[in-house]
Amino acid sequence: MITRPHQRGFTLIEILVVIFIVATISTIALLSISTVSEDEDLETERRRFASLAETIRDEATMQGREFGIEIMRSSYRFVEFDPLSRQWAEVPGDDLYRLRRLPEGLEFELYIDDKLIQLLEEPAQLEDPDDEKLTAGDERFKPHLFVFASGEASVYELHVWRRQTDSRLILRGDVLGQIKFPEDEDDEI
Repeated sequence: MITRPHQRGFTLIEILVVIFIVATISTIALLSISTVSEDEDLETERRRFASLAETIRDEATMQGREFGIEIMRSSYRFVEFDPLSRQWAEVPGDDLYRLRRLPEGLEFELYIDDKLIQLLEEPAQLEDPDDEKLTAGDERFKPHLFVFASGEASVYELHVWRRQTDSRLILRGDVLGQIKFPEDEDDEI
């Protein structure tokens, strides 16, 4: 009599457990990949703002012009002070300093003198220098941050953050127009 070895396959429970484990690991991997890309968006926008702010500082000192930066909740723009009309205007003919919008889901928080500044959704309307309705007592447009021809600038702290995950990256501008990232300062200690 010939006996056959007992053949045994996987049970349905074992197969379901393996599928569950693979699905769980895949979900965790996908979530970590999307979190990394979100952090990359934060870092990209923080570095872009810092680079443009340093560029405008250099341009202000080299050309003897005064600039400002208006921060909105999810965008920012650069403006220039016109000494003839004594008003702020968009930087003419320079695409580098155009209105910049953050990617969907990112926002700014601006702190000046440790106070949270209420930011608008859209840029403020700039005054028309030929508008005769403006009187000396009218409140005129002023940007949030100033960059003077001397190289000095407003002191501020700007947070780039994603509300959904409360992930945020911070940059700080000092009176000399230098921009620092707080985590880099921690490394130096």
